[in-house]
Amino acid sequence: MPHAIRVHQTGGPEVLEWEEVEVGNPGPGQATIRQEAVGLNFIDVYHRTGLYPQPLPFTPGVEGAGVVEAVGPDVTDIRLGDRVAYAGPIGGYAEQRLIAADRLVKLPDSISAEQAAAMMLKGLTAEMLVRRVYPVQAGQTVLVHAAAGGVGLILCQWAKALGATVIGTVGSDEKAELARAHGCDHPIVYTRQDFVAEVERITESKKVPVVYDGVGRDTFMKSLDCLARRGMMVSFGNASGAVDPFPPSMLAQKGSLFLTRPTAYDYVATPGELQQAAAELFEVVESGKVRIEVDQRFPLKDAAEAHRQLEARKTTGSTILTI
Repeated sequence: MPHAIRVHQTGGPEVLEWEEVEVGNPGPGQATIRQEAVGLNFIDVYHRTGLYPQPLPFTPGVEGAGVVEAVGPDVTDIRLGDRVAYAGPIGGYAEQRLIAADRLVKLPDSISAEQAAAMMLKGLTAEMLVRRVYPVQAGQTVLVHAAAGGVGLILCQWAKALGATVIGTVGSDEKAELARAHGCDHPIVYTRQDFVAEVERITESKKVPVVYDGVGRDTFMKSLDCLARRGMMVSFGNASGAVDPFPPSMLAQKGSLFLTRPTAYDYVATPGELQQAAAELFEVVESGKVRIEVDQRFPLKDAAEAHRQLEARKTTGSTILTI
């Protein structure tokens, strides 16, 4: 029987258990895929800890790639043997899984299963952020937090390809060099530099029209001070914890700012939206403008250790679980 990681109670990494599971036959609208690689994302931690509650027990993981082994009777767009990838729904930490066929996208020959598992959710998130939530224009300067992280490295490259100047925050000199190599013009090591002061200096007090913040509590309030008048605060993650409540009037006081809390799933909710966003992601990767590199690999059964490394901020870029 195939194995999967199962969570029977929320908590620390130790609740991730490696178990045999039974995978049924695909029903209407479903496909069975044999997975080759699974992506690791911070949302997996939110599911494991219960921050984003799931019915227990469950299999975490929202991103992966593999080969179609069976399809339901009414599935026509996906065929046996197709190389496919997905970004949701939950259930990815498994050797084999059932999934709604309309949530799968076919992979171009030039993109490997490992690359796809490393980029689907992160890449669709980046596409959403720079193309639709706040469409980046040539000549603008943008601020990206966690610039050496999985989403951050893609964001930096994509924004740079669109003609922007990219400022990014990182936690170490090593991460600063990594971010710089991926399109970040001005990496700021936040452990010794005040990023608000640095943004003021770099922009000659003009500040930035947009901040992309997947960190949350540790960066949110100071990020508001980096925004130009009528700038947009894009809060898309809580890696350091949820943002503390604040009065909406603060947005007015700091320059009539905009605030949004988007999730990629609302931007790829329909099959058409998913296919369009994935096509744009694949195009920018195939063109070489965005490089997808796997920086860490863990066997799927060792998912707990992967979570420990991620939460300790010891990872850079994309991490995958191999099968």
